[in-house]
Amino acid sequence: MIRHKPEQQRFELLHGTLDMLVLRTLQWGPQHGYAIGNAIRAQSSEALQVETGSLYPALHRLEKLGCVKAEWGITEGNQRAKFYRLTPKGKKQLLREQEHWSDLVAAIGRVMNPEPAKE
Repeated sequence: MIRHKPEQQRFELLHGTLDMLVLRTLQWGPQHGYAIGNAIRAQSSEALQVETGSLYPALHRLEKLGCVKAEWGITEGNQRAKFYRLTPKGKKQLLREQEHWSDLVAAIGRVMNPEPAKE
């Protein structure tokens, strides 16, 4: 689930969108779960705040699918954490998801901003 600031509009993610955002975030390099959530929040100008109850199941699902690989490591704060990295399969999946997302945005745009009928 996505949290939002009271003064901001609430954004509900479409099914599968969180996976795409996680894969995109990992394209910048391996990160632990907390850092992934922070990166999504920062990149969305605070509009998207991913709850841990949504993020970690997505990470586990992506790991099970072979899109990410997890390894234990130490954070900047000297804490033990799982670090996730994008696999070659994950890179291919991200490209498919980005293409699907572009198609979806274009289709919604056509509905929301139809071309005037030609006479």
